Amino acid sequence: MKIWVDADACPVVVKEILFRAAERTGVNLTLVANQALNTPSAGNINSLQVPRGFDVADDEIVKRLQPGDLVITSDIPLAAEAIEKGGHALSPRGEMHTKENIGARLNMRDFLDTMRSSGVEMSGGPAAFSQRDKQSFANELDRFLTRNTS
Repeated sequence: MKIWVDADACPVVVKEILFRAAERTGVNLTLVANQALNTPSAGNINSLQVPRGFDVADDEIVKRLQPGDLVITSDIPLAAEAIEKGGHALSPRGEMHTKENIGARLNMRDFLDTMRSSGVEMSGGPAAFSQRDKQSFANELDRFLTRNTS
């Protein structure tokens, strides 16, 4: 099992949690981004720089993903592709995407996209990343690793 991180928009604090978890468990961790990233010097932690462009990092993750792998992303379409390919998807806020809930999340995302593109002004965005989000992510990651590594 490997962990793939959609790293361009991943909060630094989430990357730090992932680094510690990879060091503790020995699981392979790869951060995929369109810019160079610093990672700890551990044999199981690395980064993959992809060219700039729309969904280039997402496409690379999906291409390399194997059944059972975990993808860390806030991108709902990427999470859906990972699940479709037999992987797992966890948001940086600690929400585990599943076959049961990904359809509704995709529909909501598409609905909001349609609203924005039709000129409906939508204020705000996601709330700032909080201590509660950090704890939720760490807890869900720990539960996942406990169930899926030996």
